[in-house]
Amino acid sequence: MRLRNLPTRLTTGGYILHSGLDKWNAPAEAAQGMHGMASQSFPVLQKVSPPTFLKLLAAGEMATGALLLAPMVSPVKAGVVLSAFSGALLTMYARTPGMRRPGSIWPTPEGIGISKDVWMAGIGAGLVVGGLTDDVRDVAKGTKKALTP
Repeated sequence: MRLRNLPTRLTTGGYILHSGLDKWNAPAEAAQGMHGMASQSFPVLQKVSPPTFLKLLAAGEMATGALLLAPMVSPVKAGVVLSAFSGALLTMYARTPGMRRPGSIWPTPEGIGISKDVWMAGIGAGLVVGGLTDDVRDVAKGTKKALTP
């Protein structure tokens, strides 16, 4: 792992891991609320019970956070996972009525909390692009072998 990735991986990974740990033992009311909003955006989730949904969400957050914190995971892999995670949150933001101003990407007061997850998309993209350009640079310098089919 490159030293420059340490601050973003520590802060993002720690935040997401903590969020998952908090959700793991959340009360039934929290499960109902989160499940309601998620299943409105992703109808396939209506088939999953709220407590099961919350456990799956918590496990996904803990896994994503731990992966970002693990130094042996490449920035490209960590960035792809973070981008997918934030993509799901931003999809929910885009699909949930009342989160955005009509005809706009900008949030309503109710949507600010989820719209802020766009920062994770930026960090994920930065990890992927940085990791890929580092790999190309290392191959060009001869410090790393190119992948061959």
